Amino acid sequence: MRHRKRGRHLSRTASHRKALLASLSVSLLMHKKIQTTVAKAKETRRVVEKLITRAKNAYRREQEGNPKDVHARREVFRFLRDRDAVKELFNDIAGKVSNRPGGYTRVVRLGQRYGDGAELAVIQLVDFTVSESAPSKKSEKEKKKPKKEKTKRSGEAMKRNKEEV
Repeated sequence: MRHRKRGRHLSRTASHRKALLASLSVSLLMHKKIQTTVAKAKETRRVVEKLITRAKNAYRREQEGNPKDVHARREVFRFLRDRDAVKELFNDIAGKVSNRPGGYTRVVRLGQRYGDGAELAVIQLVDFTVSESAPSKKSEKEKKKPKKEKTKRSGEAMKRNKEEV
């Protein structure tokens, strides 16, 4: 029985598992969205939620007029081992989620991976999702470039294009 045994082992030793979760957490904090397996996404969610809560509480204390919470930054850095991720977490993410009572991440299942059939998922920060309906920014070259007429097998379109030139 697995009573009181929390967490997934992910077929790794404790040190390898800790390094994996730290790496996934850094990637999620920097990119706001990553694709991985469902089990890794769920474990990463447990870790990242705690880190964001710590950063959010430090941000709130700083907004009340207290000095910069260096201890919280050091505690987070001890796990992440990435200065840029810590800066991103405390400067950008904590301010944006300061009013949210929890649930900073979302895990969306994608289906099975083609190679080995593993269940894939996307884990993303909720307040930082980019809407899919937003228009994509095209370069100016692509906007100015006229569309070429598709050629038919008989070559009629090619003949018309030569006549126009």
